[in-house]
Amino acid sequence: MTVTPTPAFAPTPSHPQHPVRIGIDLGGTKIEAVAMAHDGGIVARQRVSTPRDYDGTLRELVQLVTQLEGTLQHPATVGMGIPGVVVPQTGLVKNANSTWLIGKPLKTDLERALSREIRIENDANCFALSEASDGAAAGAKVVFGVIMGTGCGGGVVIDGKVLTGCNLIAGEWGHNPLPWPQHGEVNGPPCYCGKHGCIETWISGPAVAADHARVHGEALSAPDIMAAAARGEPAAVATRTRLVHRAARSLATIINVLDPDVIVLGGGLSNTEGLADDLEREVAPWVFSDTVSTRVVVNKHGDASGVRGAAWLWG
Repeated sequence: MTVTPTPAFAPTPSHPQHPVRIGIDLGGTKIEAVAMAHDGGIVARQRVSTPRDYDGTLRELVQLVTQLEGTLQHPATVGMGIPGVVVPQTGLVKNANSTWLIGKPLKTDLERALSREIRIENDANCFALSEASDGAAAGAKVVFGVIMGTGCGGGVVIDGKVLTGCNLIAGEWGHNPLPWPQHGEVNGPPCYCGKHGCIETWISGPAVAADHARVHGEALSAPDIMAAAARGEPAAVATRTRLVHRAARSLATIINVLDPDVIVLGGGLSNTEGLADDLEREVAPWVFSDTVSTRVVVNKHGDASGVRGAAWLWG
């Protein structure tokens, strides 16, 4: 495709002419872009539907940046979160559930179109960075950001920097097996990754709904189950209890390996009332330590964490 480049400039976050950062959250159904001031305040916001093709997506991204900079009347840095990763060796996108991005040189094409460096990270990493920067884990040295939604992912931030890893999979706790399996948990449900019993098949939103249907014969969504549990309905309470026990065991392995100061919960299930407190309490018996100081907290910025974290990629 052909995209007309904007005038050439290369903003840096420390340059006095560029006090605003642009963050973009490239989702499968929507693209959200914000202009964020140096203090974390949002000064402008744009949202559009995501085109279902690569060329259309690239055009929308360029247009969003152009529109925001028109509002700001000066250039800004640009960071973006995507549902996948850009492989440094090839510059191509992999592991994206927005499949039209896979194998495409998104970073290169966007940098060429906007005439500047673009920083791109996995969307779960952007969530973790947002909450570590000025969210629920602000000031913590080591932060693990948990996504418990349609899937189960995560991100690691150390000293304010995202830990990506040499294989670009740091934080992908959802595709480890459920630890210390109890009765009825051995092997576990099949996972789209080709294995069985992954954490994602037990504690994601769809997994909780499937578990409830399997055990209680009742088809409900995860939010409806959690709402019923809050009302004290026995079957829903039992499902919520299993969720807490499984998530606590899973988080204990993260603490045993990473020993984070704070674990921040994100995704749809993070809205479950009391879940963070329950997990902080239930995780302790599974951790290889006689005391556990790791805090488990709910995110501060909600659905805005991804786009804010993308802006914070520029420090």
